[in-house]
Amino acid sequence: MSETIKRIVIIGPESTGKSTLSRRLAAHFETSFADEYARSYLENLNRPYEQKDLINIAKGQRAAMAAALESARNGLVIFDTDLYVLKVWSESKYNSCDTFILEQIAEQQIDFYILTNIDFPWQYDPLREHPEPAMRTHFFKTYLEIVVQSDIPFYIASGSEQQRFHDSVQKIEELAFS
Repeated sequence: MSETIKRIVIIGPESTGKSTLSRRLAAHFETSFADEYARSYLENLNRPYEQKDLINIAKGQRAAMAAALESARNGLVIFDTDLYVLKVWSESKYNSCDTFILEQIAEQQIDFYILTNIDFPWQYDPLREHPEPAMRTHFFKTYLEIVVQSDIPFYIASGSEQQRFHDSVQKIEELAFS
């Protein structure tokens, strides 16, 4: 008998606590999670990235998500982002998105989005590109539009790290265990 696994994606602009929240939720629910593959890819690239690198990142993200799904326990898995981030990134930086990435997005199976709000303080990281408040607002609105149009249930995680975690646990329990 195969168990139905709920796929939870943490999505949102840079520096909004996605990775921390993903790890905490996975630990709390004693399940697996997929890190954002782009981080390890870019840290090991040793050159400025180009648009073609986004295809490799998409493949790596899909593989990470598949691996996390395979080892999921307790009826759910947590994904620290999904392929929409590559679409947003590509369209923002290059004014287009490769068809491969769009095709991969169409194949994603997601059950619930947690959209991280920009009320979280910006923290410098050499891989982050948009600390400006106007750009953070722009990207938040972009991700909000994505989750609204996806027709997949979502909620917006706001407040402190602890508040986001507490509220996310409650929302996931409502989705997965009620």
